[in-house]
Amino acid sequence: MTPKAGTTARNTSWPSPRERADRGRAARTKASRSSHGEYAPGARRPDPVDVIEAQSASRVPELVPIRYGRMSESPFRFYRGAAAIMAGDLAGTPASGLRAQLCGDAHMLNFRLLASPERLLLFDLNDFDETLPGPWEWDVKRLATSLVIAGRENGFSERERTKVVGATVRSYRERMRGFAGMRNLDVWYAKADADLLRALAAGQLHKRGRKRMSRALAKARTRDSLQAFGKLTHEVDGRPRIVSSPPLITPVSELIPDGEHNALQERLDELFERYRGTLRSDLRHLLGQYTVVDMARKVVGVGSVGTRCWIILLLGRDGRDPLFLQAKEADASVLAAHAGASEFPTQGERVVAGQRLMQAAGDMLLGWERLEGIDGRERDFYVRQLRDWKGIAEPSLMVPRGMRAFGELCGATLARAHARSGDRIAIAAYLGGGDVFDRAVTRFAESYADQNERDHAALLEAVKSGRVAAEDA
Repeated sequence: MTPKAGTTARNTSWPSPRERADRGRAARTKASRSSHGEYAPGARRPDPVDVIEAQSASRVPELVPIRYGRMSESPFRFYRGAAAIMAGDLAGTPASGLRAQLCGDAHMLNFRLLASPERLLLFDLNDFDETLPGPWEWDVKRLATSLVIAGRENGFSERERTKVVGATVRSYRERMRGFAGMRNLDVWYAKADADLLRALAAGQLHKRGRKRMSRALAKARTRDSLQAFGKLTHEVDGRPRIVSSPPLITPVSELIPDGEHNALQERLDELFERYRGTLRSDLRHLLGQYTVVDMARKVVGVGSVGTRCWIILLLGRDGRDPLFLQAKEADASVLAAHAGASEFPTQGERVVAGQRLMQAAGDMLLGWERLEGIDGRERDFYVRQLRDWKGIAEPSLMVPRGMRAFGELCGATLARAHARSGDRIAIAAYLGGGDVFDRAVTRFAESYADQNERDHAALLEAVKSGRVAAEDA
């Protein structure tokens, strides 16, 4: 038997490559490749606003209106915050029965530039809040639909959108077939670095696109703790402190009553030590040379708004040696109700394990913790560097040719991530050498983009009627 995605295999006898390929082709009888083009909302489909409100129930109440405000801005912004809605819809679509570790929220803006520990600039998946083993098709469909929605907002024609999505899914399929023929270690070592990005840009983009790519690569290298230190801190009584800009950035000293600051410092020190314990011994030694200086609550993203996210300022050898960490609340994945619960004891560890499994080279300071909050409740968190050479795409600036090239890169990256955890040989055999699956997912993406527009309209109506409150920040 093939080990379940996301688990550790020991002394397991894997089937032969031919047997694995046969398993993949046999899966077509369970779900034909063309069946992936089907999407129709079920008669008992939940109200999308109900789904969003259910998520908001456990979030910081005063931040929830900001989430609704951001999701109201456009269908694409709504889609970024609607992973829970789509997870329920995907659960009712055909699936081959082949599983891999999923990102769980593989829309196009969750593919970006990141730094490796060796200080190489890589292109990879970024956000793993919803990661969980599940049907690999779900990630592909979420990526494809995001490209359709972004293309519509840019005014692309249906023909142009079809080319973008078709090229993206073809890239996924062809790369998966390439990975199927590779040695295990070669799959693990595969990555997309800056040199590869420049080569792709030279072959696929016009002069303007190549210049934009070069600027993005250069800008990503400036986004680090030093840059964050200059932007997010100021000096108070000779010591650096995180600036106050509520509700988006609120220092922890403003969230607790006067007289409890000493207790708070003890809690911060405990938080830091428990997080350090989840890292390798050499990295524990490295972080042992830093001191926690300040902490603030920060509003991030779209779908994550309202979850408890903290930024932590540390200093090393002197006042010019800052390190910013981000501790982000980890709740159960939106996939769990449909794909099964996590095998890990805490949600933070679930996120970290999924990220390590899917990324080519992740943040070396990635860890997790379970902590009692200032309200007395225990919550799970994962911790990473706040900024480490990150660069994000700007869909609104993309022309069809540029979005197509970007989609192809995303498709290849997603295939590599799935190939590390799933049965790449079976998935490749299921996909085959033709474009049946590509065309099916293209049809699905257009249909689901229509559904997303209806759901976005439902949120706007809920705001207009006063059912939910939305505000800008």
